[in-house]
Amino acid sequence: MSEAIVDLSKYESHFSFRNKMARTAWKVTSFLLFRTAFLRVMAPWRVLLLKSFGARLEWTSVIYPSVKIWAPWNLEMGAYACLGPDVDCYNQGKITIKANTTVSQKSYLCASSHDINDPLNRLITAPIVIEDQAWIAADSFIGPGVHIGQGAVIGARSSVFSDVPSWTVVGGNPVKFIKTRTLKK
Repeated sequence: MSEAIVDLSKYESHFSFRNKMARTAWKVTSFLLFRTAFLRVMAPWRVLLLKSFGARLEWTSVIYPSVKIWAPWNLEMGAYACLGPDVDCYNQGKITIKANTTVSQKSYLCASSHDINDPLNRLITAPIVIEDQAWIAADSFIGPGVHIGQGAVIGARSSVFSDVPSWTVVGGNPVKFIKTRTLKK
């Protein structure tokens, strides 16, 4: 048993004043201009707003107005990649979603955690990469540092804490291999 104690009174933010101001500006913009652009024809407007805050998106990226994005400058999306309704993109670290990939409704992408062995519980960021043609089904959790391979399918309500190989179907909490994914010709 260690004699060290957790003392969060000495915790210091990992983020600069500039980062905090940018996030505040994004929150206001998101509330006033992003979330209110709910019509389908306004999809390019949402992409433009995210691009203006540093997101690297294709114009064909699909981001629903109910999506929460913590830091647009840490988001990259390929052509026809989709963040579905009520997705929470908690991207303190970078999140990359490649082409033709869908992240379904109510899923949670979390690119950070805390060092539980540090008495100050300092923040740790680790990028999430979701390769092309993957599908993250509804209400799934993708943890920090996870790499989801090309064409992989994450079953609904799954929790992913480690890498998922390409062209596999996984599910559960934590995820387990279910089968290989084979596309019909």
